[in-house]
Amino acid sequence: MYHHSGFATRPAVGSPAGLLDPPTADGDTILFQRCTWCGTAMYHRLLCPVCQGGDLRTERSEGTGTVRHSTVVHRNTPAARNVSLIEMAEGFVVRGRVIGPPIGIHSGDRVRLSTAKDPVRGEPVFQLRDEPYRAWH
Repeated sequence: MYHHSGFATRPAVGSPAGLLDPPTADGDTILFQRCTWCGTAMYHRLLCPVCQGGDLRTERSEGTGTVRHSTVVHRNTPAARNVSLIEMAEGFVVRGRVIGPPIGIHSGDRVRLSTAKDPVRGEPVFQLRDEPYRAWH
């Protein structure tokens, strides 16, 4: 289980362990873990899902990815919103929201991180990198 604190860890040069570092002012980065044994990238895990190793180093994501799956949710919200699984360029998957009309978000769309933490739901928010409105084929 992930517990967000006011500090984020950052890998030290030459050391797999992270150092405490104040959060960035822009807030536009996602931190993820990489297993030092097998190299698997993951998002907010205690153990590696591949080798069960606990030696994880924290890295910063470049913020680009591809929509793997998107669905429209109508519950607990006054208007419909999308919930998407985004496969990041580093190889891990994160759940977040893509800005735009919920019906216009499709698998395979390329996205870029807009903000790392939505103020209401606390999940990453992405924006489409390509034209959001495609012609119907």
